Order: sequence, then structure tokens, then C-alpha cells
Amino acid sequence: MKTILIVEDELTIAELIRDYLELNGFRCVLVASGHKALDMVKQQQEHYDLILLDVMLPGLDGFQLCQQLREGLSLDIPIIMVTARQEDIDKMKGFDRGADDYIVKPFNPNELVARVKAHLSRYDRLVQRRTEQVLQIGGLTIEVGARRVQLHGEERFLTLKEFDLLVFMAQHPNQVFSKEHLFERVWGYDALGDASTVTVHVRKLREKIEADPSNPLWIETIWGVGYRFRKD
Repeated sequence: MKTILIVEDELTIAELIRDYLELNGFRCVLVASGHKALDMVKQQQEHYDLILLDVMLPGLDGFQLCQQLREGLSLDIPIIMVTARQEDIDKMKGFDRGADDYIVKPFNPNELVARVKAHLSRYDRLVQRRTEQVLQIGGLTIEVGARRVQLHGEERFLTLKEFDLLVFMAQHPNQVFSKEHLFERVWGYDALGDASTVTVHVRKLREKIEADPSNPLWIETIWGVGYRFRKD
């Protein structure tokens, strides 16, 4: 049984989400505070398969919590943000902090369950397909099975989707992909998200693996078309 951590300070919404997920065979843990959620993950008292994270939390908000989970704890499980904020800038901020998806209140509970299932299914397939494959491109080393990236021997910590995007592009060098194509291949569906997510993840990847992100060596922008992973 998959365990979902629901971080939501509005009890009515948290219980609604829990009820729908439990009807679909999931086990849920509710917590109303960002600080409490962070402590629970740090203590590793139990394993969580996915996190549903509200943005407007007391003390430590959802953006801050997501960033600490990704960068501070290197957590790579799916994180879906659930919030009343509808502005694109907030969505971009969520993706920038490491969220995998974003659903706006009020939402259809069945759609939320569908997104949870989609992310869990894709994550499970990625885990099952892990091999000991190692991609070596110049000073960049990608250990596919271990989900590790090193640049000139120094480890770089990537989020789940940053790593998946990098692996997909590195496995298809010198091919140009549109943002829509990358979104469909890496996120696994094209009806529940926004291809602009790719732009945010490409920018974050460049910041982590490129010596000069404004003049990238590997991840090139092909204006008017999309992106290409360059391999000479």
C-alpha cells in the first residue's frame, strides 16, 4: 500500500483529500505544519511514496518546505503542490523549488487522484528500469541506476524531474526536442500540465551542471524549436 503525506492546514480539505485517496487504496498521513512535515521526513520513521503539499502553510510555507526536501534532504519522490494560487508566477516558483506538479483549488478530487496515480506509476517504472548504465560526456558523469550526477568528480544534487530530463536528453544526444515533446516523454502525460515546466527545469539543470549557464556547453536552446543535448 502506497503512503501519501498530506501537508495541509485546512482540516476540511485535508480530510477530503484523504477520503478520496483512501477509497482508491492509499494510506494517508495528515500534518498541518510545514515544520512538522519536515521533521517527520527527517526522522525517517516511515517511508512516504508521494507528498501532497499546500503552499499557504503557517511558519514554513510550501515553497520553502519543497526546497528543503529537495535540496536539503535530496528527496526524490513525487511532490504535488495543492494551492489556491492561480498565477503563473506561483506555478513557476513551485516548479523552481522542485515540485513535480501543481493543482489549483478548488479542484476535482478525481483529477487529484488521477495525478497521484500517474506520478506514482511513472516513478515506479523509473525505479524498476534502473540499471547500472553510466553516461560519460566530457566531465559530466551520469550514473543512471544510482541516480547520481557528477561534474568533474563533484556530485550535483538534482530533483527527480531534473534527473529524468537530463537522462532522457543525454540518451538522445544531438537530437532537437520541442518543450511539448520533452514534457510528454519526461512527465509521462500531456493533458495535466504545462510545457513551460520544461523551461524552468532546463534553467535549473544549467545552473547545476553548466560552468556558464548563460552559454551552455551541453543543453542548447534551438530558438523557435526547443532544446538539444550537445555531444561532440
